[in-house]
Amino acid sequence: MTNSHAGRGDAGVAIAAARAGADVVRGMYGRRLTRINKGAGDFATAADIEAEKAILAVIRAARPDDSVLGEEGGQRGAADTARQWLVDPLCGTVNYAVGNVLVAVNVALRDGAAAVADPFSGEVFFTDGETAWMRRDGADTRLTPTPASQLVDVNLDPPFPSAPGFRAVDLLADPEFVERFRPRVVSTTLALAWVAAGKRAAYITDGGDFSASVHFAAGIALCRAAGCVVTGIDGAPIGKAGRGLVAAADTETHGLLMSMIGRRN
Repeated sequence: MTNSHAGRGDAGVAIAAARAGADVVRGMYGRRLTRINKGAGDFATAADIEAEKAILAVIRAARPDDSVLGEEGGQRGAADTARQWLVDPLCGTVNYAVGNVLVAVNVALRDGAAAVADPFSGEVFFTDGETAWMRRDGADTRLTPTPASQLVDVNLDPPFPSAPGFRAVDLLADPEFVERFRPRVVSTTLALAWVAAGKRAAYITDGGDFSASVHFAAGIALCRAAGCVVTGIDGAPIGKAGRGLVAAADTETHGLLMSMIGRRN
């Protein structure tokens, strides 16, 4: 345990930006917030917008030449720049809007440092791209993934591009899955940070290319740096041709999940 890990550099910027967003999210919690309709049942709130502004202010002050892709504001700066920050200011907007505190603030430098802040626990999970840590009350603890909890978060939010070959909901009824694991559904990528921290055995979601996703980039970076096994639901590396995401605490857990998914793919 240390009190000063990643105090400077890109990891420090990621931590400061995620904390700035988390402060806004926590401060606006419980208010009646304006909703901005995005279509297909998706929406943002005023908290999403204001949190992204706070995150951008930190990044602009520290790294003025970098570009930013934000969930709410889109691309700022050249999209093909060598340094691009991926920002999801409030992952779990539906949770937040109904008074559920299971949300995350995600900030990641593409292929580099990243931070995931839990606005309500005060925990910030972060990586410099090589190692992964959790900061709370000024102290840093190295993230150590473990499957001991047997808890597996399964994302059931649409869309489901791999259906009918793979449906996450079908996995929950698999006898082997039920015997070996205990499913959880939190509907926020905070669950990826929990896998890296040993609070979850694994996380599974359908989807497409997550390599440059504002929602998933920070969590994937944490899991990789912590030593988790991270692939698509087809076992292939995360990339432009990828399908979904399986992040597991260890090789055995990943193998078990892939065998179950393979029976349905």
